[in-house]
Amino acid sequence: MKAISRRLFGKTAAATAAAAASGVTLPGLATSGLAFGQSFERKPISLKFPEGFKWGCSTASYQIEGAVKEDGRGETNWDIFAHTPGKTHNGETGDVADDSYHRYKEDAQLLKDLGVQTYRMSIAWSRIFPEGKGTPNPKGVDYYHRVVDDLLAKGITPYVTLFHWDLPAALPGGWQNRDTSKAYGDYAGYMAKHLGDKVKHWMTTNELTCFTDLGYRNGQFAPGLKLPNGEANQVRHHGILAHGYGVQAIRANAPTGTQVGLAENANVFVPVIETEEHIEAAKKATRILNAPFLTAIMEGKYIEEYLKHEGADAPKWEPDDFKAIGSKLDFVGHNVYTPTYVRAAGGPLGFAVEPNPKSYPHMASPWLNIGPESIYWAVRNVCELWHPPAMYITENGCSSDDVLTPDGHVGDVDRVMYLRNYVTQLHRAAAEGYPIKGYFLWSLLDNFEWADGYSKRFGIHYVDYTTLKRYPKLSAEWYKTVIAKNAVV
Repeated sequence: MKAISRRLFGKTAAATAAAAASGVTLPGLATSGLAFGQSFERKPISLKFPEGFKWGCSTASYQIEGAVKEDGRGETNWDIFAHTPGKTHNGETGDVADDSYHRYKEDAQLLKDLGVQTYRMSIAWSRIFPEGKGTPNPKGVDYYHRVVDDLLAKGITPYVTLFHWDLPAALPGGWQNRDTSKAYGDYAGYMAKHLGDKVKHWMTTNELTCFTDLGYRNGQFAPGLKLPNGEANQVRHHGILAHGYGVQAIRANAPTGTQVGLAENANVFVPVIETEEHIEAAKKATRILNAPFLTAIMEGKYIEEYLKHEGADAPKWEPDDFKAIGSKLDFVGHNVYTPTYVRAAGGPLGFAVEPNPKSYPHMASPWLNIGPESIYWAVRNVCELWHPPAMYITENGCSSDDVLTPDGHVGDVDRVMYLRNYVTQLHRAAAEGYPIKGYFLWSLLDNFEWADGYSKRFGIHYVDYTTLKRYPKLSAEWYKTVIAKNAVV
């Protein structure tokens, strides 16, 4: 085809417009399908989700509650870490956060205004057992009864996560100590017994790698340790053991019909091209490179590839550990933010990770690479490998450089773009028949973002950290419409 210069294009466009205005048909237009001004029939594709699909939002106790010294709450590892100079952005802490401890009814009203059916919240372990174990704190239990009662009164079903990183500081050795797993199991059973008549959906832990590897191997999160591989791998084991004890304890203490799962941020491996060989490579990568956590839980064992890779540093376990770790789950919750691309390759593993170029797009957080297809492959890979009865996306969202205008408006069009594309890919998973039952957007509110402090905003409601007033963003309006239509909009 002969190249068309900008000048020639301009002349052609002008001539075509003039001809259309005079009723003259230029050569080629009559056979090209549509002449200028000609109408066409739009055939929209429905992106409606299955009937009964659950829409919700997610939060975590330390990130929103504040009130760290009220009503008998015990100190946590994050209280200590955040108050250690140099550990968080500008030394910021969760001491006040969004003050949701006192404003939980206001926040529940935000949920109701959105029209969500569900809310994923977490319980602060140290509000229930200030020392991590021993004598329970009745004020802490009463508080969560009030929160749950208010949600139910507003027609919102609570999905409760029992551990979202805020570990009672009084537990000796933290996750380095196997006894912490046992203490967690006792705590999980206690909550299931005392709140199980109201809460029917429980998640044991949130993002195992974040409170194990990032806390004990990399030092980025509380308690900020950098242990050698062998000790860090043992921390990993104690994390999944706690999950297993938690499943057993919930089942032993909650009413029949209670649903139990977890919220895991397994690495999402996306085939570079959707051909059979690369799809198979992504599935292999999902199993092998998530071996310490989700694979061990779903298969009830450490796979050979992991044990061989770790060698003498592999974790040690007791004979009955995997009876607990491999306990059957009613659902798998998956937190999804970014993709990792893989391709088929030679060698014993059969795959290779394709690194992102420097130009790869991301949101306000440098780590948050944009990859909408990751949410589809998160569902597909897990379902095809392990066949869970149900899946939920328990977190998905993004940071944005939000600006509040004088009239209280936040036009976070980039977040809407991000969410719309991810939810479109989630619809693909639902349309293909995978058992995806619900979606929890992260997050309801801007909040304390761990080591990033208050420098990154993930909420669909803007929080003025001086006044603590909440403002719905454009993304909240978008999400409200999605929920009302049960469809991508």
